[in-house]
Amino acid sequence: MEQRFHAVMECLGGSPKTEVAARYGVSRQTVHSWLARYAAGGIKALEDQPHRVQHCPHRIDASVEALVCELRRDHPRWGPRRLRFEVGRRGVSPLPARATVYRILRRNNLVAGIPRKRRREDYQRWERPQPMELWQMDIVGGVLLADGTEAKVVTGLDDHSRYCVIATVVRRATGRTVCAAFAAALVRFGVPGEVLTDNGKQFTGRFTKPRPGEVLFERICRENGIVARNTKPRSPTTTGKVERFHQSLRGECLTGRIFPSVEAAQAAVDAFVAEYNYQRPHQGIDDAFPADRFHRFHRPDPDRDKTEAIAPPLRIPSGLLPPTSPLAPPAQVVESADQASTTVAGRSQPVQVDRVVPASGNLMIAQQQIWLGPARAGLSITVWADTDRLHVLTRDGARIKSCSSRLSQRDLARLLADGGRPAGPSPLPAIAPDVPAVEVDRDVNACGGISISGRQISVGMPLAGQRIRVRLDGILMHVIDEQNQLRRTLRCPLPPSACVRIRDARPASAVPPPAPTPDAERVVSINGSIQVAGQKIQVGVVHARKLVTVALDEHAVTVYDHDTPIKAVPRRSTTNLNRSKAHHEITA
Repeated sequence: MEQRFHAVMECLGGSPKTEVAARYGVSRQTVHSWLARYAAGGIKALEDQPHRVQHCPHRIDASVEALVCELRRDHPRWGPRRLRFEVGRRGVSPLPARATVYRILRRNNLVAGIPRKRRREDYQRWERPQPMELWQMDIVGGVLLADGTEAKVVTGLDDHSRYCVIATVVRRATGRTVCAAFAAALVRFGVPGEVLTDNGKQFTGRFTKPRPGEVLFERICRENGIVARNTKPRSPTTTGKVERFHQSLRGECLTGRIFPSVEAAQAAVDAFVAEYNYQRPHQGIDDAFPADRFHRFHRPDPDRDKTEAIAPPLRIPSGLLPPTSPLAPPAQVVESADQASTTVAGRSQPVQVDRVVPASGNLMIAQQQIWLGPARAGLSITVWADTDRLHVLTRDGARIKSCSSRLSQRDLARLLADGGRPAGPSPLPAIAPDVPAVEVDRDVNACGGISISGRQISVGMPLAGQRIRVRLDGILMHVIDEQNQLRRTLRCPLPPSACVRIRDARPASAVPPPAPTPDAERVVSINGSIQVAGQKIQVGVVHARKLVTVALDEHAVTVYDHDTPIKAVPRRSTTNLNRSKAHHEITA
């Protein structure tokens, strides 16, 4: 400032401005500007002046910046594009640019600046031109229930519109529950052209061992003319649209919440889906609403009654209807299999199904295991089943094995719908009237076995060391304990003519009632599970380290905390209970 003042005084004293500029190392124009500033404001005007612009006509208004910050604090998951959309909803004009909204967030420390790994333009996007051409389906977890278990959500998204067509909460994502949710969506929205899924066992059987097969989901697609497509293994980006829906569902509806029941979780998911479809702009479709895109081409017309009557009806297996989802209204559906009654005159109607023995030799019929051995792997067999007995036959009618049946009327109906057929009378031969049943007494060795006519027969480790009574009639062998209770029923290893020739045999008495299954005690693990009779049961982490009582019967397993039931599941294991007491005592 002092040099500027001396330069101005020299110029006012008569010195040439060119010489003054050269003496002070500035241009002649600078000297003229100093003189103008001195003439306008005196010596005070020669002070250093800031270079900051005093006024910016396109600077964003402070009220708009405050609105952006307030919306971001209320909704931490909203990004610049969504915030810009919501600001426009509130009547702000002109709208700030997306980059301006991002700079507001950075300036107020509401977002962390991270380097972008990949540009949006580098992704190869694909989309069907119209709705109902392709659905993407998947399963997502994260639904925490108050009983300590985790439920799943079966989801489905229309590829063109991003409209959510399936969002059903299920306790276990089995093949039937997934197909039930899929059937409800077909009833409500109609049949899509294609369905894209990953390679989960609920969706495809192409990786089933020992040989590929068709699962129920693929059967529904085939019978209704739907092309079932699967992604490449380990390629989740192929179903990226439904995976992105999972991110929004977990972040805005499921994370941090514990639901009292599946019904409460379903109500919360339905509320989120309604907002997602009708009130939430989707950035993948230029901030349009999914419902607008979906219903623009797919809107039911009440005046098309004749046209809709020409369309082929849905073919859905029985047992999947009526749909349990509250999103699905009632509709006319044709069942995909000829249905026959599973009861005749008040008794169970037997069912026959054809199967091939797997490589392991362990055949599964409606969740009941039948051990046939690896030596019979690949053998084509026929299974005759009712609610009392189950017989395994060769295709020419020879009986291989007979055992007690754990199937219910509902299981028989499912077998009938899944390719079974009504069966004739029992394949067991009639007992000759002149050959009576006999019984013998035997001591069970430490390995749970007995010997009859030189044959070693296993009757179970729980009977080791006991003296039992064995009743043989040439067809069945009944194992009766010391308390005169029926413990096991096996196939008789001897023909009727050989039974009467047993050395210590005597005429048999009537078959006693079966023995009740004793209760067992178990300590719940830190993961909330127990193991009983070869079956793992999840009772919830809220019961970790508790001593619980387990009651078993022929069809169900019930877990009690003192006298309060906390879990009841179907019994899926045929293993006998060999330990009734807990290993470790609970300490306070």
